[in-house]
Amino acid sequence: MRLLTTAALALAFTAPAIAAPPAKPARLGLCAACHGETGQARIPGAPNLAGQKPDYLREALRQYRDGRRDIPVMRAAVGPLSDAELDQLAEYFSAQTPSKGAQ
Repeated sequence: MRLLTTAALALAFTAPAIAAPPAKPARLGLCAACHGETGQARIPGAPNLAGQKPDYLREALRQYRDGRRDIPVMRAAVGPLSDAELDQLAEYFSAQTPSKGAQ
């Protein structure tokens, strides 16, 4: 019995931890107006962000902020955001589950 308990404890401490989903970023509201709170676009022409790779989202947000992607509405939305805030948004949207049929 003691061996079984020891083995169970060893497995419990070596099993990969399930990461908690990221908390909603404080700056989510402006993004959600077009891209939806869960990354499912709410307006035509706005891309779905749910499930995108975080590195892609992070870099895209930085390019909008810095003017390397010239989309005025995006530059206005993310212009005042710090790198940390952009990272939070990228992590949050990448952790969302895309809807079936989302492009």
